[in-house]
Amino acid sequence: MQLKTYFTAILSAVIIFTSCKRHDAKTEFNPVYRLWYNKPATDWNEALPLGNGRLGAMVYGRVYNECIQLNEESLWGGYNFDVNNKNALKSLPEVRRLIFNEQIKEAYDLANKDLLATPPRFRSYQTLGNLYLLSDSLKPYSAYNRSLTLNAGVGKTSYSIDGVNFMREIFVSSPDNVVVIHLVAGKPGSINVKIALTRVKDAVVTAKGKDIVMKGQVVDKPDPAKGKGGKHMKFAAKLIALNKGGSIVPGDSTLKVENADELTILLTAATDYNIEKLNFDRDIKPLDVCNSILDKVKDTPYNELKKRHVSNHASIFERVKIELGDVQTDTLPTDVRLKRVKAGEKDPALTALYFQYGRYLLMNSSRAPGVLPANLQGIWNRHINAPWESDYHTNINLEMNYSPAEVCNLSETVIPLVNFVDKWRVPGRITARKMYGCRGWVIHHATDIFGKTAPNADMRWGMSPMSGVWMTFPLWRHYEYTMDTQYLKNRAFPIMKEAMEFVSDFLVEKDGMLVTNPSMSPENSYKLKESDCRCQLTYAPTIDNELIRAHIKHCIEACKVLDTCAESVKKWQQIEKKIPKIRVGKDSTIMEWIKDYGEWEPGHRHMSHLLGLYPLEQITPQTPQLFKAAGKTLEKRLKHGGGHTGWSRAWIISLYARLLEPGKAYENLQALFRKSTLNNLFDTHPPFQIDGNFGATAAIAEMLLQSYNDTINLLPALPGEWPQGKVYGLCAKGGFTVDMEWKEGRLEQAVLHSNNGGVCKIKYGNISKRFFTEKGESYRLDKKLNLLKQE
Repeated sequence: MQLKTYFTAILSAVIIFTSCKRHDAKTEFNPVYRLWYNKPATDWNEALPLGNGRLGAMVYGRVYNECIQLNEESLWGGYNFDVNNKNALKSLPEVRRLIFNEQIKEAYDLANKDLLATPPRFRSYQTLGNLYLLSDSLKPYSAYNRSLTLNAGVGKTSYSIDGVNFMREIFVSSPDNVVVIHLVAGKPGSINVKIALTRVKDAVVTAKGKDIVMKGQVVDKPDPAKGKGGKHMKFAAKLIALNKGGSIVPGDSTLKVENADELTILLTAATDYNIEKLNFDRDIKPLDVCNSILDKVKDTPYNELKKRHVSNHASIFERVKIELGDVQTDTLPTDVRLKRVKAGEKDPALTALYFQYGRYLLMNSSRAPGVLPANLQGIWNRHINAPWESDYHTNINLEMNYSPAEVCNLSETVIPLVNFVDKWRVPGRITARKMYGCRGWVIHHATDIFGKTAPNADMRWGMSPMSGVWMTFPLWRHYEYTMDTQYLKNRAFPIMKEAMEFVSDFLVEKDGMLVTNPSMSPENSYKLKESDCRCQLTYAPTIDNELIRAHIKHCIEACKVLDTCAESVKKWQQIEKKIPKIRVGKDSTIMEWIKDYGEWEPGHRHMSHLLGLYPLEQITPQTPQLFKAAGKTLEKRLKHGGGHTGWSRAWIISLYARLLEPGKAYENLQALFRKSTLNNLFDTHPPFQIDGNFGATAAIAEMLLQSYNDTINLLPALPGEWPQGKVYGLCAKGGFTVDMEWKEGRLEQAVLHSNNGGVCKIKYGNISKRFFTEKGESYRLDKKLNLLKQE
């Protein structure tokens, strides 16, 4: 019963989600993507990540005191309670009046008092704890190697002591829902290790027989900024040690393994969080959940566990294969290769590895058996109080997490996001009504797993009322790539339509326009001519106008597909006519605000006003004035220090790819490696923040394949540094999968796989072709896009 409750959100969703068609690439092209190092990790930023969507592990690869830091996706501080400000609706008209009158300081003071959530902040995603494998021996070791093979999702540490070879393998199994650690030695009876499971607070650990159990409950201290304290989330972890040969002796909280030939450790964890309630659920007993999971696998041989894991993992990962430039072997450790790239050397194979690493991270932080989407750190977090709470930032970061999902053939990773956005509607309706007097649902710039939807932190960052609209875009994009009308009808469109209800009610008249108020352009500040006030609050920022126009377009297209909502379509079309258009300012850049204000930070990390360029389709070569202005906008940002965070630089790469400027896209990709990439290839804000990995993976795909405005564009931003290469398995809107090979910077051939049939419009350079496809058929095209034969 508890397991059924815990995984309810997964079961109903799996049947309606489809991935872009997987195909078998040429048998001679089977690259292995591997990160490897010749020394143990010295800190967490050098450890290697493993995960299954629900459980995460960071492996240090130490010889004598191995540390494996652990996470369970739902272990958070806090709880579900109403944070909506009771004064919001009463003070809203005055806040709007002050903003329209450009009395921004007064508007800010009032909004921060009467519109901001009470309390204004929430608590953090937390680490589960650490698993240690401790050795009494400190004998010298040699032949050390630690690695992570992305194709298989297996980490390995090997070394030699006194002529005996030792090896540890670790993976986090999705089919069996456990962390698996396997130790072997080249000589019988050589494994001697103490196993310890620890957490810095809120937990008790006991050992008995061959088991270690951790039981805990998050105890939050009272905090005026975060809410009342108390005993909140309950959690548990359990491991079983299975030895061949030797013995296991339990201590109070540890297990001592003596003279074993082999050792397998199975670990799982759970909390009493229930996504259906957006809260903990005392009917769920975390230790019972752990026992149920372990009972199913404790008698399964290690090789069978590994076989099931690798088969499941590879079935997703191997959908895409990529090679950039000359073929290079990984004869140098990954950190050495990265150091050389930072010094200016070229290593296209490292870029291919980095691309696949981003896919690996997404599939292992957002899929079943997990029920939550990837947060600011994916699923990997060592802190009790993480930077930015390791939360869900909805004013670019969570959207960026899912930017590679469809194009990189990871469609099922969107399942947890769709479910989570759907659940937001419940508290979002309350905020819409209490704060704005509106129908529909709303969310602002950040939230936790308990569904806080009111503006939080501070009005300088928190006032982003179109974030809910923005969060529907990955849902719509899933339909565009899969053409799954049942999913659109039953899952995506109800969420989209209700978000549109909020937009319809929230907009207010101003000078013949319909505008958002209050709002902001995340998270930038502007100057008023007559004041030195650093201003954030405004009305009708460009990002809102772009979001609303796109959302209306999506909703209208959905209605046409589903043959519904004819009267609503007419109303939405009338609204769209009154939404302010994108405009160019006096310095020939895209205006970020409704007026041509000066910027406090011309090199600001956010480029919200360029959302219409990427990922939307409003600024294109078919809008030449805006297209040119977008380029100048990027130049201005970079001239003043833009791109100084990892995710910001990743966004810049995609923007230059959409501007069809491969040289600048490549230049910024190299800057991402130099300035924002850690030794384990994690992105750093700083500190670590995973959206840069996901954004850069999407950006590399965008350089190779673009699909918008009903056209598939092959190699639109291919840099000269990748003169030859191949990529198999990228996805395009309309339900197509694309394989490409190129030489001397020019397309050699492409294969188009049609998963749904229908018309395909495809483009390469100045060549465009249009032809009809049959569902399930593949089409080979030459360098001039001539159809060679039907496969």
